Amino acid sequence: MAIYTTILSYLVGSILTGVFLGKWIDSLFDTFPLFLVIGLLLGLGGGIYGLVRLLHKFTGED
Repeated sequence: MAIYTTILSYLVGSILTGVFLGKWIDSLFDTFPLFLVIGLLLGLGGGIYGLVRLLHKFTGED
């Protein structure tokens, strides 16, 4: 059960961080939704990257 919580926190945490940072940058430069979308994509990519690294650690693959 702990692995599912870890996977969920990697994905949700990184996506939300990217969205909130993107929204904040958009509010600074008045460019809505440019940086929101960029932050979402970067957060999604970072979450998937972290997820792959985590799964490699648990499966023992290099």
